[in-house]
Amino acid sequence: LQNMKMVPVPEKAYGTFFEGDCYIILHTKRTSRGSAVDLHYWIGRDSSQDEQGAAALYVTQLDSALGGSPVQHREVQGHESETFQSYFRNGIIYKKGGVASGFKHVETNMYNIKRLLHVKGKKHVSATEVALSWDSFNKGDVFLLDLGKVLIQWNGPSCSIAEKSRGLALARSIRDSERGGRAQIGIIDNEKDSPDLMQIMKMVLGERRGELRDAIPDTKADELQKANVRLYHVYEKDSDLVVQEIATRPLTQDLLQHEDCYILDQGGFKIYVWRGKASSPEEKKAAFTRAVGFIQAKGYPSSTNVEVINDGAESAMFKQLFQRWTEKNETHGLGRAYTTGKIAKVEQVKFDTTQLHARPELAAEQRMVDDASGEIEVWRIEDLEMQPVNPKMYGQFYGGDCYLVLYTYLRSGRPHYILYMWQGRHASVDEITACALNAIELDKKYGDEAVQVRVTMGKEPRHFLAIFKGKLVIYEGGTSRAQKSTPEPAIRLFQVRGTDEVNTKATEVPARASSLNSNDVFLLTTSQVCYLWCGKGCSGDEREMAKMVADIISRRDKHTISEGQEPAEFWEALGGKAPYASEKRFQEQSTHYQPRLFECSNQTGRFIMTEVVGFCQEDLDEDDVMLLDTWEEIFLWVGKASNTYERNEAIASAKEYLKTHPAGRDLATPIILVKQGHEPLNFTGWFNAWDPYKW
Repeated sequence: LQNMKMVPVPEKAYGTFFEGDCYIILHTKRTSRGSAVDLHYWIGRDSSQDEQGAAALYVTQLDSALGGSPVQHREVQGHESETFQSYFRNGIIYKKGGVASGFKHVETNMYNIKRLLHVKGKKHVSATEVALSWDSFNKGDVFLLDLGKVLIQWNGPSCSIAEKSRGLALARSIRDSERGGRAQIGIIDNEKDSPDLMQIMKMVLGERRGELRDAIPDTKADELQKANVRLYHVYEKDSDLVVQEIATRPLTQDLLQHEDCYILDQGGFKIYVWRGKASSPEEKKAAFTRAVGFIQAKGYPSSTNVEVINDGAESAMFKQLFQRWTEKNETHGLGRAYTTGKIAKVEQVKFDTTQLHARPELAAEQRMVDDASGEIEVWRIEDLEMQPVNPKMYGQFYGGDCYLVLYTYLRSGRPHYILYMWQGRHASVDEITACALNAIELDKKYGDEAVQVRVTMGKEPRHFLAIFKGKLVIYEGGTSRAQKSTPEPAIRLFQVRGTDEVNTKATEVPARASSLNSNDVFLLTTSQVCYLWCGKGCSGDEREMAKMVADIISRRDKHTISEGQEPAEFWEALGGKAPYASEKRFQEQSTHYQPRLFECSNQTGRFIMTEVVGFCQEDLDEDDVMLLDTWEEIFLWVGKASNTYERNEAIASAKEYLKTHPAGRDLATPIILVKQGHEPLNFTGWFNAWDPYKW
């Protein structure tokens, strides 16, 4: 903003901000549903109140001009949102001054420059102009001494590889965009090894006296803080603003009434304002002012991030703070833990597995690594050791046991490994621990290359179903050991779901009428007979698969009966008739859930995650542990150089992430551990243009 007017910034200056000014950023991205528009106004730390007010006003006007579809953000220097930071891949540079302070936005002779930039951040980089003095330095960050024709990058002794490489990317981008490529870059990684460059630094900064300051830890909101979501109703009463708390987590979508405006406070880390379609124009206009008023009333820092959202055009970030979110004209809610018998019927789409390699994004979407034609080996944990399971019994899992399933498949001629750890609901804590320890040993045996997948009983991922070729049976309790302590029940009921060899499983449910569901086929086994009960909503394919499973479960005669035509003995075996689920099913959430990538760190004993918006393979650094959330599963990507503490804590971090997720996530979501250089297709497919040779 210049003299309260909007003046376009030349493209080559994108990413450079004067601290005395305010800026407006319009960002448009094509999506499968049209386009997503974000409007940000950015406040420099030395900008005037008038300019800040004008910027907010312009954003509101632009929003109406664009038909109320943009998501609007208030950004404060040094505290920008992850979305904002994702626009400036090479980092953000803050320059001293601005129009108001008499500095003109013209680079005087571009080589006649002398400035020191303090570079911070690993996933999101920002560089602030600081005083030209050794006092500005510390041991943990990267500093760029910019002398026009020469840029010297000084790396603090406790910098990570990622910070150094991000610093270099920033130095190169200054060279290329501001100096037309005509500047030299020198790097000091260890002062002793670079006497010539140190000489130049001393000429500019003088001799250094005393010790360098220690690294400054980043102050970031941790996940527990972000999980503390509260919803407030905001309205005016006799010219006073009333803010009334109406709910805490888990929030549901029906709390938002179209006639009103609401503030959602995410633990003081971010404030959302939701504007109902039918709220008054005055209310809509006052959104930012109200948010800022709310921040002051709560005593939050004035740099707190604000996002203003219009009814019907909510951002992905906002939607996933709710337990379930349904779009107009679609029936699926945002995931929830379904109980057996009320499981969502996912329309089974036949897909051609031969396409997986040509189209990795299909592998990701279908959650399939390959066509499931590889080799299987299964062990049961017995007396805390691995006991091989008889191959005739492959596919039968008992809730009182833990199993290890090693799947081996070839990709470009080399074997790849997936190690599934299946944990029975009734297995002892010792067995579950032994299962994890044996998995680590087994992984070592295969050169630490296996992808480890934790499977909670009843939450088996799609690929797991596929490798058992339609013969997967899950028994509620008991064990598959030779000497069984308890006799098997005489009457058992199984729910069979699936239409082909790739997606079928049979799950034991309580043998009562209330367990039935019109959408499925059920198998009822008694000492005399095995009934195949076909619900009204099941298809021919589902009936065929159920017949195959029936042969595994029972050697008795098979009787097929249709819903409504049951003989009396059928109800007797189930202990009498009772109401059961019969309404048509909806589809589950994961279809419109945007995958999200986070950098995890719990260095300080606090669990902190930094989201990388619009992620790509470049964002996976060797010294990171990254979490990719695709809703149906959680991937943990472990870099080669990540530290042991974070590596060992990775699984705990993923569980913590699910526990603190504002949408009240299912804690049984599969957690998949992936190692750098051994990524399976169902992971790489979420990334655009994955390069398998990058490392």
